[in-house]
Amino acid sequence: MFENAIRRMPRPQDVQRLNTQELRDTFLVTNLFTPDQLNGTFTDLDRLVIGGVMPLKPVGLPNHRETGRAFFLERRELGAINVGGAGAVHADGKTFSVGRLNCVYLPMGTRSVTFESKDAKKPAKFYFLSCPAHAAHPAAMMKPKDVSPVPLGSPAAANRRTIYKYIHTGGIQSCQLVMGFTALEEGSVWNSFPPHTHWRRTEIYFYFDLGENVLTHFLGEPQQTRHLFVHNEEVALSPHWSIHCGCGTGNYKFIWGMAGENQTFDDMDGVKPVDLR
Repeated sequence: MFENAIRRMPRPQDVQRLNTQELRDTFLVTNLFTPDQLNGTFTDLDRLVIGGVMPLKPVGLPNHRETGRAFFLERRELGAINVGGAGAVHADGKTFSVGRLNCVYLPMGTRSVTFESKDAKKPAKFYFLSCPAHAAHPAAMMKPKDVSPVPLGSPAAANRRTIYKYIHTGGIQSCQLVMGFTALEEGSVWNSFPPHTHWRRTEIYFYFDLGENVLTHFLGEPQQTRHLFVHNEEVALSPHWSIHCGCGTGNYKFIWGMAGENQTFDDMDGVKPVDLR
């Protein structure tokens, strides 16, 4: 089910006055995976919807009044990445067999969507993002082996990581959704550092494969930063004016997703670490 209310973002100047619980209530999304239930949250960040579903039996994608349409994807597109066991996505008569870390893209106009696990004892976990769309592109699926991984960082900086781009201009085509994941190597704990902002796009991070590790996610304006302590399979929301980077007590993975005025992955406004406050 979806939350009844949109998760609304405060103004940057108002974030400075939020206490710890208010920050968590605003920028952190938890409890995404409940057996046989689709959990979703509408946000006012480029109208993105965040969701998770762990189906022991098939679970359909319901509509919600916040779409303002007859069915959920009538004027939306959706990307889903499986972080659990083997599963399947059924969409308007097509079936995609979705293994771990595989990505499925469903275009605007898709009427019927069902998520399924191959084995209820090892259920799939589909994390998805959905944003408004004004054009339809072909439904598609991609695996890690289908992309050209991009290595970044160094062991000396504790940020050696590999980026896997799925939904972007050089991969699965979409209207405005951009989505993929980043895997940090053992001994590396920093992501997206030095940080950046991009006023043209929201960015959302879903952290997973943390195990018992804890991660500190940094947000806020560069001169007014705040932080969240994040656990496994939790989401940090980053408005376009906010930095978004993190540091864990061990290595981990995270799914990044964006929507906004462009799909240019490298369109970033860098922030020098010495300028952070």
